[in-house]
Amino acid sequence: MHQTDEAQPIGGRRHQAPTPSPRKGNDMTTISATYSPEDNKIRLYPSTRLDAETYQRVKAAGFKWAPKQELFVAPAWSCAREDLALELAGEIEPEEMTLAERAQMKADRLDAIADKRATQASAYSRAADELSRAFEFGQPILVGHHSERKARKTQERMHNAMDKAVKAHKAIGYWQYRAEGVERHANRKNDPKVRAGRIKTLLAELRDLQRKLNTAHKALEVWGKLTTDNLIRLGLGRGDLHSYNLYSAVESGEITPQEAREKAMAGARATIESDNLGRWISHTLNRLAYERDMLGDVPRYQGEISPTLLQMFVREHGADKPKGAKVDADLFTVECAAPLPAHIAQGCSVELSADEWRDLMQSCGYLPPASKPAKPPILNFKAGSGTISVVNPWRREAENLPQVEMTKADYVKIHTEQRGTRLSTCGNFRVRIAPNPKHEGPRYMAGWAAILITDQKQHDAPASVQDMEAAA
Repeated sequence: MHQTDEAQPIGGRRHQAPTPSPRKGNDMTTISATYSPEDNKIRLYPSTRLDAETYQRVKAAGFKWAPKQELFVAPAWSCAREDLALELAGEIEPEEMTLAERAQMKADRLDAIADKRATQASAYSRAADELSRAFEFGQPILVGHHSERKARKTQERMHNAMDKAVKAHKAIGYWQYRAEGVERHANRKNDPKVRAGRIKTLLAELRDLQRKLNTAHKALEVWGKLTTDNLIRLGLGRGDLHSYNLYSAVESGEITPQEAREKAMAGARATIESDNLGRWISHTLNRLAYERDMLGDVPRYQGEISPTLLQMFVREHGADKPKGAKVDADLFTVECAAPLPAHIAQGCSVELSADEWRDLMQSCGYLPPASKPAKPPILNFKAGSGTISVVNPWRREAENLPQVEMTKADYVKIHTEQRGTRLSTCGNFRVRIAPNPKHEGPRYMAGWAAILITDQKQHDAPASVQDMEAAA
């Protein structure tokens, strides 16, 4: 896929639309096609008006005519749209105009409309002002006089001009707001956070596509083992082993279990060998490569390689239930029930050294997520003062909770939504909390209490608690 230069925020310099080089179509009309990885759209540039048959094909494929740009544009790439563009144009070229340049042109058009409305508003205001001079000295309309008809007509024209001026003034703000919105949208799409979000969406799409392949491979393996009629009937009861309902056809006697098995296996092979599915996966990988390139180089992971880390890596790219293992000090393997994604490895397993795994992760644009800081430990100690100072998570302020002793069995009986932990004021430890069981009165009015489990190991009081108690 073509990769354009890094998009810059729009505004300032005005741009002109490029003229794509034409390709021969089906008749005298020449058509050129382009693809833009920025917005994932295919565009057709016809040299003249399309004939009725070609126009219907283009329209049926989802292309829409953009009169200001004089082109047909599809809302998103698809195999069928790409095939049609190749048929009509012969080849698909990279789109020369960036998203920012296209947005700038649209903003220019909207600004021109706003300027036109401003001119109209000024003209209507001047006209209303000129008409109002007939009444500037407070001359009333003389009812029954020969001038009444002319005066009322002048008044009506003045009011109409004033109304049109007000509407034109309102339209100025509307079209200016539209122009600002176009620029804001283009700049937002180039924001690194938004681009990172698109990468996550593309990875989710990649996993969905890969899941279809994984399911087909597993179904083909299962059907290879189900040979008897009874086992085939059991397999037909599972919807994940075939793409259409074969169970009812077997039960009604339309087909035999063996015929249903052959149809299910043929459906699985068709999915595995599907050219369109392979093209969708390849296209998604190309879009991922483009977005990552625009976002910046992915740093090479220098941390420790572990089986869990490798499972996370291949699972993010669509591997089916991967299992990682450490072969020796510098050799790791990953195995799956279905073949691994083709851009990771061929077959159901792969064995690489730690450095090779780091290179593969970098080439796929994968950077392991940063580990979250460990939470402070939960301490079970007896406070000499009978209270423990904790942080209120809602008010973000310190509060003293009374300490109540309780056995582990009694503490477990408390509903999970009514027990938890609170961070100490010093931030070095946490304590268990629950509604105060010694509260006298309605249960819903009971405050929180720090819980000391009597039949568990008790820790020494932290130094921060000892210092606070000594100061008190």
